[in-house]
Amino acid sequence: MNLDLNGKSILITGGTGSFGKMFTKLILERNPDVKRLVILSRDEQKHFQMAMEFPEHKYPAMRYFIGDVRDKERLMSAFEGIDIVIHAAAMKHVHLAEYNPMECVKTNILGAENVISAALQSGVENVVALSTDKAAAPINLYGATKLASDKLFIAANNIKGKRNIKFSVVRYGNVMGSNGSVMPFFLNKREEGVLPITHPKMTRFNISLEDGCQMVFDAIEKAWGGEVFVPKIPSYKIVDVATAIGPECEQKVVGIRPGEKLHEEMITVSDAMNTYDLGKYYAILPQRTNFNLEEFIAHFNAKLVDEEFSYNSGNNTEWETIESLRDLVKEHVDPNFTV
Repeated sequence: MNLDLNGKSILITGGTGSFGKMFTKLILERNPDVKRLVILSRDEQKHFQMAMEFPEHKYPAMRYFIGDVRDKERLMSAFEGIDIVIHAAAMKHVHLAEYNPMECVKTNILGAENVISAALQSGVENVVALSTDKAAAPINLYGATKLASDKLFIAANNIKGKRNIKFSVVRYGNVMGSNGSVMPFFLNKREEGVLPITHPKMTRFNISLEDGCQMVFDAIEKAWGGEVFVPKIPSYKIVDVATAIGPECEQKVVGIRPGEKLHEEMITVSDAMNTYDLGKYYAILPQRTNFNLEEFIAHFNAKLVDEEFSYNSGNNTEWETIESLRDLVKEHVDPNFTV
């Protein structure tokens, strides 16, 4: 049964990106009587393109707000009358963040604080922030800023007072077909006959855009406030993605870029003592919850993970194969894909 968002007013920061467009599509399909769906983004060209796909005359709930999460006054205006905020805006390219560190800090950390502050002052009831596997034990600035962002959203539950609002976080791995991701990159490169491989042992978690969106729907519905939700998803080897997409191509090792990891981690050993297995997902809880932990455990039939537990793309128990990767590329990235 799908979450009922009819009659609700929803805002997506960074809403013109890959996630925002898919989330918008799913909301409009599942909730034809959604009251308002506000897309907030600073990129006017992307707004123009998205409004062609979801025109206001066809979808009267749609609103397109030019705005930046760095601008708290604009957020205050945009959040007026909003019930649910999905925070997807971020500066996310690792190498660009390394070269432009303060720009990344301003968007990912100060922007997060602005979203929290505006939500607390505007009567918003539910905030779900998108995180990344790079926020677990970060070694690059992007990951460090997203970890700081996660901490801000979790801690926001401590300062809500008597307001009816909850803040939670959804953390997942590489999204198939999203802007800048490896599958469309290899599809574009295979005509050249050479696919650049950063490291032959590199692995990544893998999730579809639709599954990532479903996680957010689940967080809207199920969060008690303060959780970092982590999905149970398969890993892939970068060399297998290259073989799946360009079996005839040379795989040229070019070296790991600044700030990249060999394997991605979503839950560290240090988080294990606060991590619960909820069946479909894990939930990392704050050390001090502002809800009754025993009630939470009973409600979700939650089980505390082993104290040595970590969730790493290199030691995952579930893996994509070359064949399954080809099916996924065809289904989620390029319907005309053939080898």
